[in-house]
Amino acid sequence: TILKKALTRLEDFYKKGKGNKLVLTQQEPPVKFNKYKDHAGASPVMGLIEQIIEDSKKVESEATSSEYKAQAEYESFVKDSTAIVKQLGEAIVVKTKASATAESDLASAKGDHEAAVAELESWAAYKADLHGQCDFVLKN
Repeated sequence: TILKKALTRLEDFYKKGKGNKLVLTQQEPPVKFNKYKDHAGASPVMGLIEQIIEDSKKVESEATSSEYKAQAEYESFVKDSTAIVKQLGEAIVVKTKASATAESDLASAKGDHEAAVAELESWAAYKADLHGQCDFVLKN
């Protein structure tokens, strides 16, 4: 908007057609010079300002489109991240249940092992007793 105002002022001054003309007050110089004339080279300055306005609009539109693209990518990233976190949470629950089941199976297997060892010890004692009886019978 500032550049547009500057361009309007320059157009008013150099083209002398619109209202709100820039008023220049002239002071009496100590030495008389030739009459002041408008510089005819103002069109490159106005062209430069117009180019700056066009460039700024282009940069603004590019920045806006880049911002929308970045926002869409961010939303996609957040959505994907949320899905991954949910999957990993479900995997944790499944693995925790599997670990708990494995621990209970281990405890059960240890109990069965102890029972089997106790039974084998009792069978070994029975065998030793039977062996002793057989030896007695064979000797007598």
